[in-house]
Amino acid sequence: MYALGMMDIAIEIAMHDSSFEDAATKFYEHFVIIAEALNELGLWNEEDKFFYDVLSLNKSDAVPLKIRSVIGLTPLFAVTVIEKIHLDKLPDFAKRMQWFESYRKLNNKYLPSQDKSDEDCILLSAVPKEKLMFILEKLLDESEFLSDGGIRALSKSYQQNPYTLEYKGTQYFIQYDPGDSTSDMFGGNSNWRGPVWMPINYLIINAIKVYGYFYGDAYKVECPKGSGIFLTLTQVADEITRRLLHIFEKDDRNERLVNGPHNWFYQREENRDLVLFHEYFHGDTLQGLGASHQTGWTALVVNLICNYVNA
Repeated sequence: MYALGMMDIAIEIAMHDSSFEDAATKFYEHFVIIAEALNELGLWNEEDKFFYDVLSLNKSDAVPLKIRSVIGLTPLFAVTVIEKIHLDKLPDFAKRMQWFESYRKLNNKYLPSQDKSDEDCILLSAVPKEKLMFILEKLLDESEFLSDGGIRALSKSYQQNPYTLEYKGTQYFIQYDPGDSTSDMFGGNSNWRGPVWMPINYLIINAIKVYGYFYGDAYKVECPKGSGIFLTLTQVADEITRRLLHIFEKDDRNERLVNGPHNWFYQREENRDLVLFHEYFHGDTLQGLGASHQTGWTALVVNLICNYVNA
């Protein structure tokens, strides 16, 4: 994601200063090598069709940590589209990009997904199209990641079936934990084992929008899984956005899910329009949790509102 972001910046500057074509090429090549490591070094689990962390016990033994968490979703973030207008105006970058692609093909080296549209736009993605389909199946499954208020940090499937690992006589486990942390490992309240986090959802939505922009109406997925409703990826991004906004919306009793059991306080006239930017949100009830008065990243919801209204 970082490499592609830097490449995009270099391309934009190179439209006015051609010397930045070198930087664009460098970051493109960095992206290819990182994507190779991601897809070729055992992080993609072919059996489960998901990206996992891998615990390297020694040089000859590696154990995949088969935990469906946001870690396995982050490869989606490494995606961008290079427009034809950029390629036409940056012939050196386009030529070197084509040479690098030919060189790796000739030497049987990995190449990331580089789909081309009818308009000659190029989609660069760390996640090939066939893997994207499998990841989205889990992302849009309400028994796993998809909640009424966005994407959970950990699959809900671990509520009844915790993941366990025994190492050197000690058993470790991870269980779906939708609210405040029940472990003091992260300072006592911060928790990535089930709640909804706004910045991760924001990145997921933006990534899916890029895929949707490129594939258009030709690529549809079932959302939610098992519903029989098939949406374009742009519509999927809008659906996740809608669910996030649902956290803050007033219902017919003028209550907001974010307020949880404290809605009585916000029913008072002087408090009715006070909305806190909580650190994260309960994976089931969607009550705001963690820090509530200085968590700037949850203000991203304002950007989501603007994009959703103007879509």
